[in-house]
Amino acid sequence: MAIVHSPSRATESLGAVLVGVGVLLLALLTLYLVGFDQGAISRTGMFVHELMHDGRHLLGLPCH
Repeated sequence: MAIVHSPSRATESLGAVLVGVGVLLLALLTLYLVGFDQGAISRTGMFVHELMHDGRHLLGLPCH
């Protein structure tokens, strides 16, 4: 006799919510770094700004 365990729908939906929240936070962090950071994150000057510079132009965000 085998015992089969299937996860409940509540566990599946909680997992989906957590993944969704994680993706949203990562997207907001990326948007901040590409669009709005002017050297506040980087302690070595404008490293992050220069790294994301072409992304700003690609998205049409002002940076100059």
